[in-house]
Parts: sequence; structure tokens; C-alpha cells
Amino acid sequence: MEARAKARYVRVTPRKARRVVDFIRGMPAEEAQAALAFAPQSASDPVGKVLASAIANAEHAQQADAGSLVVSRAWVDEGPTLKRFRPRAQGRGYRINKRTSHITVIVSDEPKGRSR
Repeated sequence: MEARAKARYVRVTPRKARRVVDFIRGMPAEEAQAALAFAPQSASDPVGKVLASAIANAEHAQQADAGSLVVSRAWVDEGPTLKRFRPRAQGRGYRINKRTSHITVIVSDEPKGRSR
């Protein structure tokens, strides 16, 4: 039994979000929530929300116990990039890329290891 949750168009760079997702992959779900609550990275907040949603989906749809769930798979895909311009000296403009992410977390009863 597995349950998934997905957050799309999250305003955090995929590179920074992957660092947090790699940290929680393979952990028990409750332990991952506790680790994300104290993680210093800014991407831990949206990843924590997606994890909480996946746990709630598992409890609601399959009546699974939160204590038995494991983060079996989690990944971050790149979303669309917002292009902005920053004024620079002598009338120039530099491009600023504001990147977005699609975060997916799957929790299940049986662990699949720490691989992706």
C-alpha cells in the first residue's frame, strides 16, 4: 500500500529541494517529519508540507497507521523558470532566473531502500 502527494510550482530551486528530499528518503515518516522540523534549509518547509499531505492521504484512503509508514520514494522535478531582469550599472539589465520545483513524496508500508 502506498500513498502519494505532490506539490507543483513551488518557489524553491530544484537543486536546494533535492538536497532536503535526499535527506529524508528511506526514513520512517514520523522521523522524517521531526527531522524536517529542525532542518535549517528553507526548502524543508514545503517538503514537510508534502510529506504531511502524503501521510494524511495514507491515513485517510488506506486507513494506514502513521507509525508504520516509510518514505519509500521522493523526488524533485524542475518546474517552469520565471525570468526577471535586475537593473545594473550604465543602463544594463541582468537576467535573474527564479526557478520552481515539482515535489513528489510517496509513503508506503514496506521500504524500498534509500535509492531513488
